[in-house]
Amino acid sequence: MRKAMVAISIIGLFFSFNTQAQTYPNQPIKLVVPFAAGGPSDVLARGFSQKLGESLGQPIIIDNKPGAGTNLAAEFVAKSKADGYTIFLMMVGTQAINETLYKKLSYNTIKDFSPISLVASSSLMLVANPSVPVKNVSDLIAYSKANPGKINFGSSGTGTPLHLGGELFNVQAGTSLVHVPYKGAAPALTDVLGGQIQTAMVGTPAALPLVKTGKLTAIGVTSLKRSSNAPEIPAIAETLPKFEVELVYAMVAPTGTPKDVINKLNAQLISVLNNPEIKSQLNSKGFDVITSTPEQLGEYIKSEVSKWAPIVKKSGATAD
Repeated sequence: MRKAMVAISIIGLFFSFNTQAQTYPNQPIKLVVPFAAGGPSDVLARGFSQKLGESLGQPIIIDNKPGAGTNLAAEFVAKSKADGYTIFLMMVGTQAINETLYKKLSYNTIKDFSPISLVASSSLMLVANPSVPVKNVSDLIAYSKANPGKINFGSSGTGTPLHLGGELFNVQAGTSLVHVPYKGAAPALTDVLGGQIQTAMVGTPAALPLVKTGKLTAIGVTSLKRSSNAPEIPAIAETLPKFEVELVYAMVAPTGTPKDVINKLNAQLISVLNNPEIKSQLNSKGFDVITSTPEQLGEYIKSEVSKWAPIVKKSGATAD
């Protein structure tokens, strides 16, 4: 009798998952963004979320959860119900760095998320307030060396690629720009615009409109080559050879999310991202669309954790 009841329970669970996958989604989906509204992650999410919601038949609700170097958002998603109604726009490099940077994490970047697909990549941009007497990388290097320890740079948080990008600049340029962490690129941009800080390392999509209107000075982009969206802005690598930092975004869900739900999200997301109109809009904002299978994303996340671990350890950076 007990064996029969166990068998019935297992069959019931199977059909429950199957029914869920077939009817998914039947309510709004929450897309958690780990940075403040207005930053690159938010710009990206809002660039495709409406169309994705339309294709799925349910609205996508953007939920900005900045703080703790993306850990607040990551922990929230990792501990959410694995039903496909809470998904996460992960900045892969940041989460990979956090695995080594933070002494204690309440989640595991590899084990606690079900990969869905890569979404996009973008370069960073080093920008300055127009009142700072610099126009390019060489100017900033000379100005910083003439004012050691007096020039600062903002980033979206300690240990993020934006922070480490600034530190990499210090190493290669021999400068001593002082790091000022923020809870996202948007507040960092606000302060560099207001002159509270002199420079900032931020995502190209968020900085580009402000550069084009003359509100910020573009020092350089962190891709090896100039951006096709702003070919007039030099790559930092033109002055500091091989300098490169790239942001890669992906969509994941809590571990245990039904495979059929993951596959449906993957298929619809890829279709939306490759829609010519959406792709063109994201390109114009500084993003390059990239997609993958869930398995390919899982392997990429593992490779990023392995890549960044020795770099973070060598830097000596830690966070509680």
